[in-house]
Amino acid sequence: MKEKTFIKTRNVILTGVGGQGNVMASRTLAHMLVDAGYVVTIGETFGMSQRGGSVMSHLRISHDSVKSPQIPRGGADVIVGLEPLEALRVLTVYGNPQVCVLYNSRPVYPIGVITGELSYPSGETIRDAFERLSAACWEIDATSVGLRLGNPVLSNIVMIGALSKTGLLPFDRRRFEKEIKKTLSAGKYKVNLKAFDAGADMIK
Repeated sequence: MKEKTFIKTRNVILTGVGGQGNVMASRTLAHMLVDAGYVVTIGETFGMSQRGGSVMSHLRISHDSVKSPQIPRGGADVIVGLEPLEALRVLTVYGNPQVCVLYNSRPVYPIGVITGELSYPSGETIRDAFERLSAACWEIDATSVGLRLGNPVLSNIVMIGALSKTGLLPFDRRRFEKEIKKTLSAGKYKVNLKAFDAGADMIK
């Protein structure tokens, strides 16, 4: 897919819970965009990430200037959620009628839900909320692909592959391949490329 070019600043939020590889995904995405000639500012917030707490990365993508690392409320252009409820929480704060959302459908239940003290909304309820509150949304089961490839954390790369296919950001498979060649061993390189391709194939 041919890379697109954007004139205005693009505000992107990647969100999930601790252990899902949110930071690695945001850094990989940022490095690809810098390689494409953009200026990228990253701001990260962490809850109790070692215990499955919220993790959120703000990426502000510009042609020519460094931006504040914090996206203003209501200012997101794209939200990528590695966990559905976390994505919905971010949407309610940073969303707007033009925002686009890509999210992993597989929930990570907090301890309160597991013990029965709290409830978790149904997939249908979450899906309806995304469709109502965004201009466009894509739901994929990235976790199932990660499990099939031997590691559920690969769902973060599945999401990056899916994001490339939506055309929302100016990067493609070639840039991803170039980026991971710099940092990964041959074995990890191959499985990450498979995860990327699987994610791209899930966007129709």
